[in-house]
Amino acid sequence: MISVDIKTKNYGQTRVLKDVSFELQRGQCLAVLGKSGIGKSTLLRLVAGIDHDFEGTVRRPEAMAIVFQEPTLLLWRRAIDNLLIIHPQLSEAAARDMLAKVGLGDKADMYPKQLSLGQQRRLSLARAFAGHPELLILDEPFVSLDEATAADMIALTQTLMRELTPATLFVTHEKEEARQLADRTLELAGSPATVVPDCKITEFRREEAS
Repeated sequence: MISVDIKTKNYGQTRVLKDVSFELQRGQCLAVLGKSGIGKSTLLRLVAGIDHDFEGTVRRPEAMAIVFQEPTLLLWRRAIDNLLIIHPQLSEAAARDMLAKVGLGDKADMYPKQLSLGQQRRLSLARAFAGHPELLILDEPFVSLDEATAADMIALTQTLMRELTPATLFVTHEKEEARQLADRTLELAGSPATVVPDCKITEFRREEAS
């Protein structure tokens, strides 16, 4: 599904990434961990194809969705229009069904600024999953949420991931979030990044899926 082999990524004379490689299949989730400024967002841009200035190769599917830290919604459009404009092939009934899945069934005709931050994040998830992406990129989607809201969002994301089975690349600062959502972790540090398997997470997710 996805093959990433980044030899080097530089900003001027500063080397940001070196020897980062992994493969990701449909239904798998890889969490990217590391301190601020270590290169996590840079890695996402390379995988997403936003930045092409690097040495190496990235192979990914065309059907891709990104959920950023900030909801990045169309503030002048209703919640349902935020899905329909991005996914013109989507019927209104399907859009309303997706909104219902994320707990916004009664908010379809409201505007993003009328929603709480947690509800805006739900709308962002609905917009991403509505296109049935083969690759889902999550850039710290639970940051700045209170504990209860973050827990609800993580549970909702788990449900949607199991239902639609995208390959998921998930950036987070929180190891507990990684344990809940991911099969493996990739930790970026001062030395070349390495993919660290975690069999317990994989076994847990298989049990949950069954």
